Amino acid sequence: MSENSAMHVLGDGQIRASDLRPLLAAMTSARDGDFSKVPETTGHGIVAELGMVFNQIVDRSTHFNTEAQRVRREIVRHGRLDERLAASPGQGNWTTRINDVNQLLDALVAPAANATRVLDAVAGGDLTQRVDLHDGNRQLRGDLRRLGRAVNKMVDQLSLFTGEVTRVAREVGTEGRLGGRAKVTGLSGSWRDVTEAVNTMASRLTAQVR
Repeated sequence: MSENSAMHVLGDGQIRASDLRPLLAAMTSARDGDFSKVPETTGHGIVAELGMVFNQIVDRSTHFNTEAQRVRREIVRHGRLDERLAASPGQGNWTTRINDVNQLLDALVAPAANATRVLDAVAGGDLTQRVDLHDGNRQLRGDLRRLGRAVNKMVDQLSLFTGEVTRVAREVGTEGRLGGRAKVTGLSGSWRDVTEAVNTMASRLTAQVR
């Protein structure tokens, strides 16, 4: 629309260029990231309808931004990993955008929550839990899979170490069988070192008794 035009015909009525200035200003602000609404007008017809629809778009975009900021705050500041964006007041891609973000959060949070569950079990003396390396019918990949495998390997090593040490202690203390050794196959690092130390202690005890 030319700035020099006094009025233009649109539909059944006439629109002055000045009538569209507030909408143009609001659209320009929205383009630059400022979601200010079009000032309310007492007019009727297409200009009022355009302003109303634009304001609805702003409302829905503002809802998404507000929810994203709220969830970020709850997760980053308060550690609430179960927070998700509330449903959009719109439909179509408005709803799709909300669902996409929530699914992304689920994909990131679920493996971490699963790992936390296993670590909590280990802290309580339960070595039977493992991180599920599948997300539904899909295998975890990349860093998320490495996280799960690392936790599971730690639990496996601890379980093997505990089982072997317990077996040797039972053979010596309960059954009176000297000469037993804890198996180190499958152990590595400090787990293997501690097991070897237990075997050395058991061997010296056996030699002293004999």
